[in-house]
Amino acid sequence: MSTYVYAITASDHPVRLDGLNGVGEPASKMRTVRTEGLTAVVSDAPEDLRAKRRDVAAHQAVLERLMADGAVLPMRFGLVGPDDEQVAAALDGNRASYEERLAELDDCLEFNLKVSRDEDDLLREIVRESDEIRELNELTRRNPDAHNEKVRLGELITAEVKARQERDAREITDRLAPAALNTSVGDATQETLLNVSFLVKREKAAAFSQAVHEEAGLHSEAYTIRLNGPLSPYSFV
Repeated sequence: MSTYVYAITASDHPVRLDGLNGVGEPASKMRTVRTEGLTAVVSDAPEDLRAKRRDVAAHQAVLERLMADGAVLPMRFGLVGPDDEQVAAALDGNRASYEERLAELDDCLEFNLKVSRDEDDLLREIVRESDEIRELNELTRRNPDAHNEKVRLGELITAEVKARQERDAREITDRLAPAALNTSVGDATQETLLNVSFLVKREKAAAFSQAVHEEAGLHSEAYTIRLNGPLSPYSFV
């Protein structure tokens, strides 16, 4: 049977699995694959594994239990190996890199920050602060058939929106980075101007949350700042 992998830990991690259920229906039994220096937390992999709510929750519960007791390399939902022997071979073959990553993540948590800004507020600011955009905006309102001017206006606004969002994202990240050990910038979406994860020492978690609260106070109500965490440090594995 294939082996479902939840996480990798150091061999001295307590790996408390009592009361935890694995993925699948019925729930698979948790176990470990141990090699010199490393331990993989695994279970049997169901043949019809899907990202169902129960299975995703079971996966996350295992990670949260392990994280509470030490450094963990969390695997994303759905990682399956051929069997326990192949998982052990992977641990042996990558021992140095796994141990290095575990040392870097020791006693660390991940926090994810997403920032968005009301589009109308941003557009009003751009029109207010750009003479060229303001003049083109007024001209196209008076002359609905001014096609070239409309195209030029759209290009200028698009470029200005991008530049201002990138500036905001860079400045927010730079102000919060000193409160963390590392940062990992994810792709922004149509709804967000910033999607960034921070690696934070466990004992600094409260201070980091306070830093985010203070950052939020620097911005108007047009900004939405959402902090999620603590999370498994997926972004830094």
